[in-house]
Amino acid sequence: MDLRKLITDQTDVSLKLAHHVASTESSKTNSVFSPLSLHVVLSLIAAGSSGSTRDELLSVLRSNSIDDLNKLSSELVSLVFADGSAAGGPKLSFANGVWVDQTMPFKPEFKRVVDDLYKAASSQVDFLNKAVEVASEVNSWAEKQTSGLIKELLPPGSVDRNTRLIFANALYFKGAWTEKFDASKTKEDDFHLLGGTSVKVPYMTSKTKQFARVCDGFKVLKLPYKQGEDKRQFSMYFLLPDQKDGLLGLSEKVGSTPGFLNQHAPYEKVEVGDFRVPRFKISFGFEASKVLKGFGINSAFSEGGLTEMVDSPVDKNLVVSNIFHKSFIEVNEEGTEAAAATAAVVMLRSIKLAPKVDFVADHPFMYLIREDMTGVVLFFGHVLNPLEN
Repeated sequence: MDLRKLITDQTDVSLKLAHHVASTESSKTNSVFSPLSLHVVLSLIAAGSSGSTRDELLSVLRSNSIDDLNKLSSELVSLVFADGSAAGGPKLSFANGVWVDQTMPFKPEFKRVVDDLYKAASSQVDFLNKAVEVASEVNSWAEKQTSGLIKELLPPGSVDRNTRLIFANALYFKGAWTEKFDASKTKEDDFHLLGGTSVKVPYMTSKTKQFARVCDGFKVLKLPYKQGEDKRQFSMYFLLPDQKDGLLGLSEKVGSTPGFLNQHAPYEKVEVGDFRVPRFKISFGFEASKVLKGFGINSAFSEGGLTEMVDSPVDKNLVVSNIFHKSFIEVNEEGTEAAAATAAVVMLRSIKLAPKVDFVADHPFMYLIREDMTGVVLFFGHVLNPLEN
């Protein structure tokens, strides 16, 4: 198994998925989401599926086998998501959870995958009589795993007596910039909105050299986070289209070009001229089934095929009813705090560089957080108006 190729493929899928989210769920608002969090939940569903449902998930996730998917998730947990705060690096938390109805014990192989590869905490619960309490338990778990940033992952009414399984993933990241911005130099200036109007927003600025690159039709800025004692290097990337209304076109290019970020990432510091990046804080949530169906995942929501999860005569009637995703990000002079959580509810179905670069993010742009050693993208989103929370 070529782990680097698996991660490259996963990143390409993530960026393609990000474009789908941007064009369908957040075309008129700020967004942040974790394609990795969604990927992990879909991989866990794939591990418990069979037949056409499994084949479809493997195809969309660009994986040759369930073993490869499981191996990737397992390796990411050990390679990327160990907490680095004690050693001076970013604070990280990555957790999986599974809630299964007490009448439906896991099949031994699926339980091994859940326990050993995904390191998921599993609980037997009573959906028939205590569905509301279980939903509250899942929400409390997500809130705890994300340091209180993600609240009410599962909305009221999303879990009922027909629910049989819930898969959830939570991701938390807090990193300080390698070179913090001087808050006393933060000043307000115009940010141009897509409708042609503008708003005054606070801009962080600096005169020091930056990792910046001028590309064809857009610019890329990389702001590294303080590194711990290990080899991991987390960075935030800003992708700024030249045109004030060029965000959607850039998003499509990013999502359709394999290896896009590696091809366009800046690797050298350059002198900057006019340099301004806005502060912003974003909360964003959506029900992902519509996006995923448009992305090519249909069988799991309609035909079942989730036959490898539990020992029960009704396993052929299990379908994914909803996948809920919530994320939060705050970017300021100190660094970044971000969190995301995803929950899938499974129910019974009714039967070249210039010598000096200007980088002025004064119109809608994209951003992402990744670990540079592996290339894994943790968070992705776009900013249409930095003043909108």
